[in-house]
Amino acid sequence: MLREGRAAAPEAPLRVLMLLESDFTQKGGGGAESQLRTLSLHLQRLGHRVAVVTPLLARGPQETAARCYGIAVGRLRYPRVRVVGGVIMCMKAAAFLWRNRRRWDAWHVHIAHHLGAVACVVGALAGRPVVVKISGWWELEEGLLAQKRGLAGLWNRVARAALKRAAAVQAISTRIADELRASGFAPERVIVLPNAIDTARFAPRTAARPDGAPFTAVFVGRLVEEKGLVTLLDAWAAAFAGRRDVRLVLVGGGPLEAALRAQAARLGIDVELLGHRDRVEDVLAESDVGLLASRIEGLSNTLLEFMAAGLPVVATRISGSEDFVVPGANGWLFPVGDVAALADCLRQAASLPRPQLAAMGAAARRDVESKAALDRVVGRLVRLYHGEPV
Repeated sequence: MLREGRAAAPEAPLRVLMLLESDFTQKGGGGAESQLRTLSLHLQRLGHRVAVVTPLLARGPQETAARCYGIAVGRLRYPRVRVVGGVIMCMKAAAFLWRNRRRWDAWHVHIAHHLGAVACVVGALAGRPVVVKISGWWELEEGLLAQKRGLAGLWNRVARAALKRAAAVQAISTRIADELRASGFAPERVIVLPNAIDTARFAPRTAARPDGAPFTAVFVGRLVEEKGLVTLLDAWAAAFAGRRDVRLVLVGGGPLEAALRAQAARLGIDVELLGHRDRVEDVLAESDVGLLASRIEGLSNTLLEFMAAGLPVVATRISGSEDFVVPGANGWLFPVGDVAALADCLRQAASLPRPQLAAMGAAARRDVESKAALDRVVGRLVRLYHGEPV
């Protein structure tokens, strides 16, 4: 499917190879997969050519060549044997990249793991610009950038040296950028560039929600421990015990669903669990504020969606959120796990007149457009693909 070709002339549309050490299918996926899809589709709309390469994982489709959302996808087959399989996958990835080194003008790595380290080494030898995205705290605390001992630590040191050969390292938050510089990445190669949001999906609000409607707060994401949902429900009960003029809506599924239902019943609060929604923008249009109680994030795509929908956001003071949420202007920030502080933020939000909430939401929309609008982020990426400063 992906064969060698001649290098493009400078004025020609770019040919971009996206590398993802995860699955890429029509269904499922997390923030990295969603962001890759958003960027790839927009690049193609602009006339550029895009393809995706991933490992062929046991849990996903078994075709080595396919199309997903109209994007060409190649999957590298490797033996599913611990350690040995990983080594063979890296060797096959290196061979593929070297064989096709003239077919693609730039390579963009979306998870800084083994495939990314291989791409950085081959890209440096082949003279191809490689952009490596640090998509979350997992890479820094558990992945190749984590400080470990023994053989794992030795491999991580080798892999970090490889990743430092990238032409540019995309840090999606200032906190991640600071960690990378402290870890020895060349400061001039670390670029703070957030995830992109297609603001056209979300109609900007032209008026406040009616006064008679209940104050509605919404969470969107997987129902998992790191999203801080136990803290969220405890704070909701502390803020609104006995009130029936407020709504808490959780959109998404996950392993904590039954436990959250039991917690809500124990606390005596009503929580609407809507499950997955294909058109989350419809739910956001009926809400007053967005909620993010996460213990850890790189930069939440949901945060960007809330702001694009014109919602002020109540969020934890963590990576990403602290770059976008300005307390008192477009939302509220509180310390991770602090039930009392979150309850206070919720009470403040619910006490505001609807026009004031709408004004904060309009500010949130303007802020996300100025920092993370799709055209803006892709424009900066295209300059990185060309090897230009951004």
